Amino acid sequence: MAHDHDHADTHKHAHTHSHDHSTTDIDWAEMAGHLESQAELFAPLYESALSWLGKEVTEPGLIVDLGSGPGVVSCLFAEVFPGARVLAVDGSEPLLERARARAERLGVADRFGVLAGELPAVLDQLDYPADLLWAGHSLHHLGDQRAALTAFAERLAPGGTLAVLEGGLPSRFLPRDIGIGRPGLQARLDALQEEWFAQMRAELPGSVAETEDWPTLLSSAGLKYARTRSFLIDLPAPPSDRARAYAVEILSRFRDTLTDELHADDRATLDRLLDPADPASLHRRSDLFVLGVRTVHTAVRPA
Repeated sequence: MAHDHDHADTHKHAHTHSHDHSTTDIDWAEMAGHLESQAELFAPLYESALSWLGKEVTEPGLIVDLGSGPGVVSCLFAEVFPGARVLAVDGSEPLLERARARAERLGVADRFGVLAGELPAVLDQLDYPADLLWAGHSLHHLGDQRAALTAFAERLAPGGTLAVLEGGLPSRFLPRDIGIGRPGLQARLDALQEEWFAQMRAELPGSVAETEDWPTLLSSAGLKYARTRSFLIDLPAPPSDRARAYAVEILSRFRDTLTDELHADDRATLDRLLDPADPASLHRRSDLFVLGVRTVHTAVRPA
């Protein structure tokens, strides 16, 4: 699940479903380490997004992270909103264990809880309505997104905010011409990932095709004052070890999941990029960077 539409990388955020189909099956527990590392790499972007939310959502009592995964962003919420209780919700118990352990390490465990179950039904177990619901790359793993947004909105306190992280621009790691293969490799990978994402969506239980007009969908859920803002991750060359590892992970997944769809020339180029012994590989390149955009859509439940 990569993602949003950096489908290769958004799908790697923590999510709530495990699917029974082969081509788009995602084992979230197996991906725990990657999910943590990626979220930590993108921490500056998330911090910017949370700072923006903090101007709209002042002194929330309860923040719920829908599809929290290993809790990197959940714990950021606990740090940015020191007066709030944070609840991490996910379908994967192993990921929630990591979230709980992270909260302990960061000293926020007294205000941090976890809730295991599938969205949106698990929200019926909330004891109190939320002042802020955050769905970070989790909504697109639910078959009926419109119905899910309505269910999310119903769990908001009057005046509470729903924030949905969906969309943006695909991450870029390399120049257009990298000196091997045909120029424009990442643009071609984007097109294949869009097809992968469409297949993933179509195979979800109860899948409903939906125009991704998020402000309109939020309004249809009974929410008001829809706003949208995009946030940049810009880690220039030469890369840190973590940025390099992230690029290797993403392009490895492209190579593994798109093997049959890749043109032979692009498959050969990816093989070279992923070969640590190749001087042109991602492991050795000085021109590797991480550049991407993630978009947040918010709306408020009328008081």
